[in-house]
Amino acid sequence: MSATEWLSVSTPYVLPRSEGQGDAWAEEAAQQGGVGTQRLLRVGELMPAAHVAQALGIEDDEPVVARQRLMLLDDRPVELTYSYYPVSIARNTALAEPGKIRGGVVSLLAELGYRPRRIMEDVYTRQPDDAERRLLDLSDREWVLGLTRVSSTDQGCPVEVSVMTMVPWGRRLRYELLVD
Repeated sequence: MSATEWLSVSTPYVLPRSEGQGDAWAEEAAQQGGVGTQRLLRVGELMPAAHVAQALGIEDDEPVVARQRLMLLDDRPVELTYSYYPVSIARNTALAEPGKIRGGVVSLLAELGYRPRRIMEDVYTRQPDDAERRLLDLSDREWVLGLTRVSSTDQGCPVEVSVMTMVPWGRRLRYELLVD
């Protein structure tokens, strides 16, 4: 697989999965000829950074449920994904428990009555911190591609903020918009 051929589309990651449908990351990796897996690094409540609290529409001193994962392609680290949920939605659900969520997070949110309908993504580049360099096996000179996604309901209620830190090589993001 050539790194320059990788094309990533957000749509499969923001739609509920059908019964029996596989993990969106594993499917994307397989379409590119690789094996996509993920390692759960941490799950639990924590105090979010100010930009996460603001995106979720909560007070700075309010905790969130966080799920932090390392995404692997053919056992090589390619992305850190840190996802945050309001405790009013996530506490006492599978979101707050360590382990894979059957059907995926978006499907669980929909089952809980919080189907994401409005998605906003910001894409940027930046220098990684030391922990990100170590986890993603980056050199001192490499930058990362960042993507922050805020998922909200039709009513504008933010239900998930995901902050993705990706290796810089071989990424091309595609957005398709349907306009009425």
